[in-house]
Amino acid sequence: MYFDPAVSMRPAPFAHSPFKSLIVPRPIGWISTIGKDGVGNLAPYSFFNGVSDDPPMVQFCPNGSHVEGGAKDTLQNVRDTGEFVFNMVGHDMTDEMNISSGPVPRSEDEMVLAGLAAAPCEKVKPLRVRDAAASFECVHVKTVDLPPSRDGSPNNLVIGQVVGIHVRDDVINEQGLIDVLKIKPLARLGYMDYTVVENTFTLNRPS
Repeated sequence: MYFDPAVSMRPAPFAHSPFKSLIVPRPIGWISTIGKDGVGNLAPYSFFNGVSDDPPMVQFCPNGSHVEGGAKDTLQNVRDTGEFVFNMVGHDMTDEMNISSGPVPRSEDEMVLAGLAAAPCEKVKPLRVRDAAASFECVHVKTVDLPPSRDGSPNNLVIGQVVGIHVRDDVINEQGLIDVLKIKPLARLGYMDYTVVENTFTLNRPS
């Protein structure tokens, strides 16, 4: 079938929009920031990925608005401080990630709410999730204002340059490679569905 998204994102026979179910799996950007008032924030974003490896850069989309109105804490904190941290979500932190996704007052720190241990960074002020398999310290490069949603809520794309990388020692194998099967990264699918990386295969490029 074919459908025009400008007409409807949920034409028959779809019960929900299939869009995010067709861009899968998506890595989860678990982003920690700190506000001008010193309050920490931790939130997961399913529109997240790397965009360059030299220099290393990542992007995420803090779309929508805060439940109390205005920009989401993550976006506002990046605007105010110019810094954020990406924390990798392993399968072992599924519950904590989900807790941090809830509608929380601006005055509350989701890292504390989820019972996560925090650790300081080397080059940026936001705290990182201490037990995450990896964390990237990032400085803000650019925010792109995207077309708003149908209901008028804002969409934004934030790009950051990675200036520091933390990797948990136990996920580095004897060959000096990341053992992704020890991490079992959590990834987002459509609807309320997730998946876990539990198997891999190698495919060499044509020479």
